[in-house]
Amino acid sequence: MNPLIIAIWLMLPAYLPNNFAVFFGGGKPLDFGRNFLDGRRILGDGKTFRGTIIGTLGGVGIGLVLDFVASSRPDLGLPDFGSGYELIPVLLGLSLGAMAGDVVASFFKRRMRMKRGESLFLVDQLDFVIGSWALTLLLAPRWFSENFTSEIILIVLIVTPALHRATNIIGYKIKAKKEPW
Repeated sequence: MNPLIIAIWLMLPAYLPNNFAVFFGGGKPLDFGRNFLDGRRILGDGKTFRGTIIGTLGGVGIGLVLDFVASSRPDLGLPDFGSGYELIPVLLGLSLGAMAGDVVASFFKRRMRMKRGESLFLVDQLDFVIGSWALTLLLAPRWFSENFTSEIILIVLIVTPALHRATNIIGYKIKAKKEPW
């Protein structure tokens, strides 16, 4: 199987949660509207409980569908997302980790006096990747090391910024996002 296809396949449960959050999020902010020690918001209004929960559940749901396809069609040569007890930790790691990576980046962007929606090159494109990898490595280290080889990691790091930019432009054009980045 083509390594590019495998890389994108493995990352779909991490790529999609923020899209679910954009479309179905809103509501109570994760920081409850509070400020940090520096007087600025901890995260801002863009990081909400509903967006985080729906984003995570959406990523897990996509992962369950992908796992079903991989398991029922081994002839396709696509990797699954863990067997038995490992499936849910893998999908939570990828999905919730992506959301957490985005939250951590927002925290640091607020500390840098950046406003909501302001772009921080490469951080905005890779924060969710690093978050998803970190949490998945913590929750399912064997699965992670078997699937995220150095080749797959390199492909993800190269392809993700371009995919991120393209999906954000589409989101902007359909008026789901306020900025095209």
